[in-house]
Amino acid sequence: MNKYLRPIILAFKTPELRKKIIFTALIFFAFRIFAHIPVPGVNLEKLKALFAQSEFLGLLDIFSGGTLANFSVMAIGLNPYINASIILQLLTIVFPKLEELQKEGESGREKINQYTRFLTIPLAVLQSLGMYALLRNQGIIESLSPLFLISLMTTMTAGTVLLMWLGELISEFGIGNGISLLIFAGIVGRLPVFFGQTLSLVSQELVSNILIFGALSFVVVAGIVFINEAVRQVPVTYAKRIRGNKLYGGSTTYLPLRLNQAGVIPIIFAVSIVLLPQLVGRFAAQIPNNTLRGAANFLVSLFSSEGLVYNLFYFLLVIGFTYFYTAITFNPQKISSEIQKYGGFIPGIRPGTPTANYLNYILTRITMAGAVFLGVIAVMPAIARQISGISALTIGGTSILIVVSVVLETVKQIEAQLVMRSYEGFLK
Repeated sequence: MNKYLRPIILAFKTPELRKKIIFTALIFFAFRIFAHIPVPGVNLEKLKALFAQSEFLGLLDIFSGGTLANFSVMAIGLNPYINASIILQLLTIVFPKLEELQKEGESGREKINQYTRFLTIPLAVLQSLGMYALLRNQGIIESLSPLFLISLMTTMTAGTVLLMWLGELISEFGIGNGISLLIFAGIVGRLPVFFGQTLSLVSQELVSNILIFGALSFVVVAGIVFINEAVRQVPVTYAKRIRGNKLYGGSTTYLPLRLNQAGVIPIIFAVSIVLLPQLVGRFAAQIPNNTLRGAANFLVSLFSSEGLVYNLFYFLLVIGFTYFYTAITFNPQKISSEIQKYGGFIPGIRPGTPTANYLNYILTRITMAGAVFLGVIAVMPAIARQISGISALTIGGTSILIVVSVVLETVKQIEAQLVMRSYEGFLK
């Protein structure tokens, strides 16, 4: 039995895990229903035509799970929440009080999550206003009276809050990280559409392009699996201790350091940031001032998804967020203290600060390898698009990157819960 299918099959045989999986599936179902409830006053035919012509808007749509193309009540998706998370995590570096909260454990993280929720609301209001202005200037949505505009912004903000709540329900009562899984569900819901578009484009090209598309898809999936599974095992030896008449310790184990400690979060953060320049530029391009309009058009062309600046910026953001999130989730000083507390040491390294420095040295090196590889995978579809001329490759590659990573992380969480329920023998 395949090592990735085995935990899922065993999970369905466990009543408690089966309930969590069914609950998660029901949340997905509710999400897809809301994704098809449109906001009134929008010309959907013009909207779909605009999205078909714009690769940038198509990329925004796939990360909203198709809610943007339908202009549903969840049109702006989880972008405000993701941006709020980025802002709060950056502020933890600037403000010592937030950093102290983060170190307080579960209670501190809950307070930071609460601040993130509060910040999400004004960001959602601003983004809904910007989306309305963009679509109004394209003639897709009619000019609304102040009362109806407030109603529209309230509806879209409420959709984001509802989506955020659904994600937290999954995290608490379901399986896996709720926010990542909702992004995953949205992408999977739209993948058939984009694969159909890709195949229609490929059918007009040579057979060699089909082979390029298949080979690149295989390389992307295999590369993500390899990076997520790769670990650097650091040996840890525990000294022998005598308690009463019994001898304890004297064993050697390994501290597994993952090549990609941050998982899929850097990709989600990077995509949220890299799309902002075009979004701002397209909005500012409608301003009557000629100077501002020219600057906005320059910004849009500079950050075109086909251009060098966009892909280089995307690549650097993936590397930066990988290091940033790894620094938040893995604390070498804390790990060193825990090892020393239980009488352990790394052979050839003194306990305490030298151990923390050694772990930090290893983590910096392996994170660089993982971050660069993720960055290359992220921009590889754009390069392939220039070679093969298949426009859907850019969208498909980024989507597959997130889908595969979320699947692997969710399977690992199912495995961990099975181990907690004494299924170690089945998982070997």
